Amino acid sequence: MRALIQRILNSEVRIDGKIHSETAAGLLIFLGISPRDTESQAGYLARKITALRVFEDAKGKMNLSVTDAEGEIMVVSQFTLYADTAKGNRPSFTSAADPVHAEKIYHYFIRQIANNFSGRVASGVFGADMKVSLVNDGPVTIFIDTDSTGD
Repeated sequence: MRALIQRILNSEVRIDGKIHSETAAGLLIFLGISPRDTESQAGYLARKITALRVFEDAKGKMNLSVTDAEGEIMVVSQFTLYADTAKGNRPSFTSAADPVHAEKIYHYFIRQIANNFSGRVASGVFGADMKVSLVNDGPVTIFIDTDSTGD
């Protein structure tokens, strides 16, 4: 499972030109899922992200989690995090999970985020053509790949 996490001032997901969801300051999580990914990994990743200290404290040091900072979280599925560009110029997505498995893990991950976080959680729509807007704060962008964490 791969997560691209951005500290944001706000985010918005539009589908068919209409606002589907939006958040104030917090985290935007783009989530990619592989065929090997499990609910256990999704739970680990949700706990890791909600505890990640990427917000500044009173001294300007990144020492606060999204909970500590009273932020919000947006989760958006993004199979393109599994793009393979090793051959040619057209990315291959064969390492991404099939839609049935990916959607199951995606929704489980969102539930785990909500279970580990007391703030507002918003999301995109799995498989939809979404227009995602955000203002990256910092910029702070963190990449986590559960294949490299040992979990």
